[in-house]
Amino acid sequence: MKHVLILGAGAVARPAVSYLLEKEGVAVAVADQDPEKAEALVAGHPAGRAVALDAGDAPMLERTIAGADIVVSLLPWTLHPVISELCLAHGKHMVTASYVKEEMQALDRDAQAKGLIFLNEVGVDPGLDHMSAMQIIDAVHAGGGRIDSFFSYCGGLPALESNNNPLGYKFSWSPEGAMLAATNDGRYMEHGKVYEVPGGDLFKHYWLKSVPGAGVFEAYVNRDALPYLKIYGIEDATGIYRGTLRNVGYCETWDFIKQLGLLNRKMKFDFDEVTPREVLANIVNCPVTDVRAGVAAYLKIPEHALTLKKLEWLGLLSDRKCPIGTASVFEMFSHTLKHRLVYDEGEMDLLVMHHEFEAVYPGMPRQRIQSTLIDHGDPEGDSSMSRTVGYPVGIAAGLIAEGSISRTGVLRPVSAEIYMPVLAECERLGIHFKERRSNLETDEISCWGD
Repeated sequence: MKHVLILGAGAVARPAVSYLLEKEGVAVAVADQDPEKAEALVAGHPAGRAVALDAGDAPMLERTIAGADIVVSLLPWTLHPVISELCLAHGKHMVTASYVKEEMQALDRDAQAKGLIFLNEVGVDPGLDHMSAMQIIDAVHAGGGRIDSFFSYCGGLPALESNNNPLGYKFSWSPEGAMLAATNDGRYMEHGKVYEVPGGDLFKHYWLKSVPGAGVFEAYVNRDALPYLKIYGIEDATGIYRGTLRNVGYCETWDFIKQLGLLNRKMKFDFDEVTPREVLANIVNCPVTDVRAGVAAYLKIPEHALTLKKLEWLGLLSDRKCPIGTASVFEMFSHTLKHRLVYDEGEMDLLVMHHEFEAVYPGMPRQRIQSTLIDHGDPEGDSSMSRTVGYPVGIAAGLIAEGSISRTGVLRPVSAEIYMPVLAECERLGIHFKERRSNLETDEISCWGD
């Protein structure tokens, strides 16, 4: 019997828990600071148990990890250095859906020496993007071809029928992560030229992207794509891009939000005494009675601009207090988003992932290969985001439990022994990609995956 510990009973945990509870030879412990949330996920299953755990309590965290064989962390990535060090000290395998940071990569040699698997980036983005990409890349290489260009896009959005707010976006968990990501630098390559996108210009550097079967979206760069040339084994490619998809109008709005200083973590107010309107008046240095005109002048947009209407809809031009005590402007804005951009009961989300490759084969026309995932949440069950993160995480932990992964160390799911079974299980669970191929010279199209 292998004992899997899942740290965190949040939004994406249920599919991982439910998958592992049905796996033979696996016992599952779900640990959360709210034991009722953990109990709800276990739901009385004989192979599961709930654990009350404050991840900030170091001795308690260590004891809990020491009792497991495999640790699945669904906690914020900032806690992973501590968790990974404990896993290393106690000889436990580890699975996360988070990016491999320097602190994690530094454990590679020690993890290999102990025969441990620290499998990261095995959610949706990162995760399914790597796996679905490598499936195509390996197939092209096996056929004697090479990848000349790879552009990848992903977005978690409200489904069309649930897209009922003027910002065209909703959060299924705390928005702080997305707010912090709004300041990330980006880098990509197109036709052999490298483009650097500083965080301050992130939402100025976007384009419209049509995704077959899903619609038209805005795409902006997601972090630094160039390291993936080596990770994917396509070092001679002349183009690589990783982008985020959002509904049309998102980038301009968030660029103005950044210009307005709503992501400022240093400027603080007593929000038991100060209203959002007064905060904005302070930022743009205008009278509280004329804040709309003051914000418009500060952003150099007309007073009838859609951005102002969005700020008003969020409640940022109102005199309604935000009862969070003394806090930063960043925290005030986060609190606002948590209460305004949320999914109501019965609403659905949408996950769109789209890859575009250009492949070159000797003596053949250049090929365009497109691979697309369009997945909707269940209005009476799990969201698409929770399924597309939780299932891959749970499947990966199951593979480790049954000894199906031979490599050790700090890993991403880019080898066939990982991505093939994970993608196969995801397809069985209803998460599947549709593939299209065309000859660029003739535009002859063929499709797979219907």
